[in-house]
Amino acid sequence: MQNNPRLGIMLMIATTFVFAVQDGISRHLAGQYNVLMIVMIRYWFFAAFVIAVAARKEGSVRAAAATKQPVLQIFRGVLLALEICVMVAAFVLLGLVESHAIFACYPLLIAALSGPVLGEKVGWRRWAAIGVGFIGVLVILQPGFAVFAPEAGVALFSALLFALYGLLTRYAARQDSAATSFFWTGTSGAVVMTVAGIWFWEPMASNGWVWMSILCLTGAGGHWLLIKTYEVAEASAVQPFAYLQLVFASAIGLFILGETLRPNVAIGAAIVVGAGLFTLWRTRKA
Repeated sequence: MQNNPRLGIMLMIATTFVFAVQDGISRHLAGQYNVLMIVMIRYWFFAAFVIAVAARKEGSVRAAAATKQPVLQIFRGVLLALEICVMVAAFVLLGLVESHAIFACYPLLIAALSGPVLGEKVGWRRWAAIGVGFIGVLVILQPGFAVFAPEAGVALFSALLFALYGLLTRYAARQDSAATSFFWTGTSGAVVMTVAGIWFWEPMASNGWVWMSILCLTGAGGHWLLIKTYEVAEASAVQPFAYLQLVFASAIGLFILGETLRPNVAIGAAIVVGAGLFTLWRTRKA
């Protein structure tokens, strides 16, 4: 593995931009077609990409699929597929700006749950940052008004699912390689989405297929960039820049999709991101 933080940071910025474009396209398509069908088709392409990458890294598909914890790996893949469905639904209900502002709390959820799930020690400073971060979430949700809105709950549930997925991925890494986890993420997700999504198939217009093709390409491209990012730099050096996806996605929502940025969302998101960056810094120092 190389150790080139500057290149890693550049690749992470590119990764977040591609994923933000993917989110914008998902929002566009989900506004016209069933979410389950959109995610299903996306997973078909993603599974093919995952199998090719994992087999190349491990030498064969059989080697890539070899795992000591199949139940955990399958559950991880299903969990991520569910998270993507929930998040795309949140895009439709809330828009990109507010969905990503709420979703930005997932690193705080990972930090909060790393103790009971992974047995990791979380010091008082990180607990304080987690508390501040959730104050930021409440600022976004506007207690007494939007905090009980189901739309906000959808985005928050998505963040919780992704945090659990991240924790289980770290747990799986204790016995399986990254290529094996990547393989099971794509294949098990594709299977469960096919079982669920095929019942919601509906005709798609030609321009819809064009956007769907771009969605699949951005999905594969984003993951390829992410793999390259972690090949050239340590995760702790590049992870803070993952928050740029919030910036890019918000820009797409504001300038392309015509969404608005409420002051409380901007303030709350800044608090959440600041708390998240502090938590990452403390984790790295620990």
